[in-house]
Parts: sequence; C-alpha cells; structure tokens
Amino acid sequence: MARVKGAMMTRKRRNKILKLAKGYWGSKSRHYKMANQAVMKSLTYAYTGRKLKKRDFRQLWITRISAGAKMNGMNYSTFMNGLKKSGIVINRKMLAELAVNDKAAFAQLVDTAKKALA
Repeated sequence: MARVKGAMMTRKRRNKILKLAKGYWGSKSRHYKMANQAVMKSLTYAYTGRKLKKRDFRQLWITRISAGAKMNGMNYSTFMNGLKKSGIVINRKMLAELAVNDKAAFAQLVDTAKKALA
C-alpha cells in the first residue's frame, strides 16, 4: 500500500487562511501562524458583531418609536401596551419606519392605542 502524505490538503488549508488574512498588516498577512491567530480573532469579532448589530438596530427602532409616540402625546411603553391590547401586531422595525416616513399613519396607530387603553 502506498503511503499518502498530506501536502496538498495542508497547502489548501494554509492558503485558505492566508486568503482570509489578505490586507492584514505586516506578518499577519504573510506568515501562516500569525495569520491563523489573526483570522481566528477576526472571525470571533465578526460573530460577536453580527449579534451586536441586531441589538443596536432594535435600540434605534425603539428610540424612533418613542420619539414618534411622544410627538403624539404618549410614551413608548403605554403605546406598545395599547397596540397589544388593540390586537395590532407590527414589529418594531416597521413601526420605526412609519414613525419616520409616514407620520399620519403612525398618528392613527397612536389613536388606536389610546382607544384600546381607555
């Protein structure tokens, strides 16, 4: 039985890492060992960043909804409670879009929420 050496797969694996490290400063883009460390760290940051992005956008939407509700004489929590009691199910992203781009429709939603709470 012939002996199989792993040169081809090893080279492919290393080139994959070096390709991901393209553009990194100094040895991090040229030497496999340093590139591997930098890429692993970068991928960790990217994973965390994807989670933080969701958190940041939700915070932005809530701020926009709150501002729109305050312009119509309500605060955020009572507005959301009124929407829930009136049976309106709209996610925060769409509510934020309405608060920014379609103030009349958002004002109608606020009135509906007020009626549900009364």
